[in-house]
Amino acid sequence: MTSTPEEMVQIGELAIRLGITTRTIRYYEEIGLMGSSERLGGGARLYSRNDILRLKFILKMKDLGLSLKEMQELARNFDTHNQDFSTITPQLLEILDLHINKVDEKISRLASLRKDIVDYRTRIQAILQEQSSGKPA
Repeated sequence: MTSTPEEMVQIGELAIRLGITTRTIRYYEEIGLMGSSERLGGGARLYSRNDILRLKFILKMKDLGLSLKEMQELARNFDTHNQDFSTITPQLLEILDLHINKVDEKISRLASLRKDIVDYRTRIQAILQEQSSGKPA
């Protein structure tokens, strides 16, 4: 089903709405994350509601830390199975679980680093206090 011209959004307006560049949108088309857009007579790209939803999904996946390669695989799988969420959801859950594990590992390393920094600060503060109270100026 093709959208009417009133429902379509030009690339510049879409970029502004989503806080990204037109180049980003074109790049996502080039690498196959989005289908090709409809064009006006002068070649201006137009996007339907479904295109906008797909782009928002891509941006959300990017925010979650998925690589472009992972997103391309999901997009291929999604399109191959006629946008059937029952086929993409298990793969998406697997990828998200992998990213959850990576985040958990990073949190653990950051917590360890934080403890080391606090311990180091405490030692330095103790040395400074010893110097100021134990030695005459």
